[in-house]
Amino acid sequence: MGAPVVTVWVDGWQLECCGEPFAVGQEVSWVLRDLDREWLASFLGGGLAGSVDKAEEHHGNEPEGVPPTVGTVVSIEAVHCRYAPLSPDVNGLHPVAGSGTTVSVRNTAVAGQDRGDLTFVGYLVGLAVDEGA
Repeated sequence: MGAPVVTVWVDGWQLECCGEPFAVGQEVSWVLRDLDREWLASFLGGGLAGSVDKAEEHHGNEPEGVPPTVGTVVSIEAVHCRYAPLSPDVNGLHPVAGSGTTVSVRNTAVAGQDRGDLTFVGYLVGLAVDEGA
């Protein structure tokens, strides 16, 4: 029986700011936290967002006393969506409902790029968690 696989959300901005690129087959050690499933569902839909177990965190919002989770990356999906104003009288852009798309990639070194009118948002990562973690 293989290691259990969890699906982890990795924010694109966190990786772009000061994260380390990773690839399928690579071992990683990440602090995982609960995710904002409602936000993910706003553009990915409830089904796909419901399959995400945790979110990776390394910008000070880590839960206290939670040890890093060690595992091997088994899959990476780059996530993109469209952004638009909620209404003419609301400032700022928000994800467009149902506009989320995923593309399978082998590594994050060059994958985090916009695709036409779709903005890169982050990654869905399949992580095979080490038994002792």
